[in-house]
Amino acid sequence: MFVPSPYREPDGTWMADLVRGNPLALMVSNGSADTGPYATHLPVIAAPQTGGAWPHGLDGATLLGHMNRANPHWKALSETDISLLTFTGPHAYVSPTVYGTTPAAPTWDFTSVHVRGTLEKIDTEEETLDVVRATVRCFEKEFGADWDMTESLPYFRKILPAVGAFRFTVTGAEGMFKLSQEQAPEIRDRVKASFSGRECTRHRATAELMSRLP
Repeated sequence: MFVPSPYREPDGTWMADLVRGNPLALMVSNGSADTGPYATHLPVIAAPQTGGAWPHGLDGATLLGHMNRANPHWKALSETDISLLTFTGPHAYVSPTVYGTTPAAPTWDFTSVHVRGTLEKIDTEEETLDVVRATVRCFEKEFGADWDMTESLPYFRKILPAVGAFRFTVTGAEGMFKLSQEQAPEIRDRVKASFSGRECTRHRATAELMSRLP
């Protein structure tokens, strides 16, 4: 991903925060000349063994995910190839009417993290179940209501043969945080104020990130 210097990660926590808060990744892997690249949306978490800690720059982090084994992407995954996980954070359109100056051009402020790494398929049912349970625990804590999965474990075991779980070891990551940094401070403040005043949570989340810029 091309990241101009003004839009690079402001500090070591921004990429990890974006991945943790927006865990539905798009996994992209090489295919054949006939199929082209494969792309699958799937949820990703940090391996529980890390204790929820994320290394600086994400290098060396171990992520867990899963997809449907019936997906042709699963069969095409190679443990020797590099795969890409892309995560999208808050984003919003910027109208030139906000700037209060001319000439001006519209743009789109956005945040994204691209994570490269190698993948290891998980073969055993018990380890696959561990990934599913860890995913449930993580997302119930972050986004749910602490749902107790105990009574549903027999159902989990029933569907496990269709679940393809994997470990993903991060070998590199880039973060793009395009939040009007190229604009003069007073114009950037106008953009932030316009986002804050919108009812759309995506715009307001973008404004919150702008308020955290150095």
